[in-house]
Amino acid sequence: MVLAASIGKISLAPKFAAGDTFRYQIQSHTHTTAKITTPILNPEGGTQSDQTIQLVIRLQVLALRAMPEGGDAVRVRALYERSNADSESDAFDPTQRNLSREYSLMEAHSVDFTISPNGELIDFSDLRGVYADRAAAQPVLSWLNVFSTRAGLPKTAIEIGQRWKSERPVPNGPFTDLTWRGESSYLRNESCEEEHTAPPQSKLPSSGECAVILTQFEISRRSSHDDATPDSYLRNGLRTSGTWNGSGQSLDSISLEKGTLISSTETTDQKMDYEIKSATNGSAIHQVAQTHTQTDVTLLPLAVAP
Repeated sequence: MVLAASIGKISLAPKFAAGDTFRYQIQSHTHTTAKITTPILNPEGGTQSDQTIQLVIRLQVLALRAMPEGGDAVRVRALYERSNADSESDAFDPTQRNLSREYSLMEAHSVDFTISPNGELIDFSDLRGVYADRAAAQPVLSWLNVFSTRAGLPKTAIEIGQRWKSERPVPNGPFTDLTWRGESSYLRNESCEEEHTAPPQSKLPSSGECAVILTQFEISRRSSHDDATPDSYLRNGLRTSGTWNGSGQSLDSISLEKGTLISSTETTDQKMDYEIKSATNGSAIHQVAQTHTQTDVTLLPLAVAP
């Protein structure tokens, strides 16, 4: 049942308090079709692969600190109650990292971080007892960005029917200028109970009315002719070049009362054609790929196992 539209504008910024606790389930599936050319002949040619990621993360608000520029910096602890990744492929991919191991290492471990007033995640605690370096932990930690709803919302109050644009860099890719550009619209208000898919045995910690936000986005390089090789590649004597384009949409449900994310469904399609080349001997890996990804984020009752 669609509820009556709220009169006037409302701020959807999260209203955190020390001690607040949330449990989220994240499920993501990516299907990839790719052709990889390497210095070593691969007799199997093209490849198809499927990757599934499943997480259950408990977030606890540790403290809030008022900032001089306005707003609060929120210190949060994220406990990875469940963390695993499974992948299947019909051919060997020399560029594929061992994500299964990287994700399983984080299970039952926690990390502290700060959500800045503008929604940026900063000041992560040290994880050297779990990972050899921060780069290995980055794929697992990057999922924490989905909980920072204020990063994709206007700083001012909004109303039903309003549209806005946003832009942010895409991390962890082979190019530093890979950019996400989106246009969002505040569609309507609905019952939060209609939006979530958590088990029915227990009531969610946030109920009532939710704002439904639709975002349509594109992913592309700013300029495919410029050298945008990341530092991590440069340090290993590598250069990257090529193209990367994508598009998709997300549908988010955000509590009007608390400003917290209740559920999110996102689909993304991407096309890549890029080369990773050694600056010393000229050997290269060339990859042409298409991917389709669906990601679902759901707020879980605190007392119910996934």
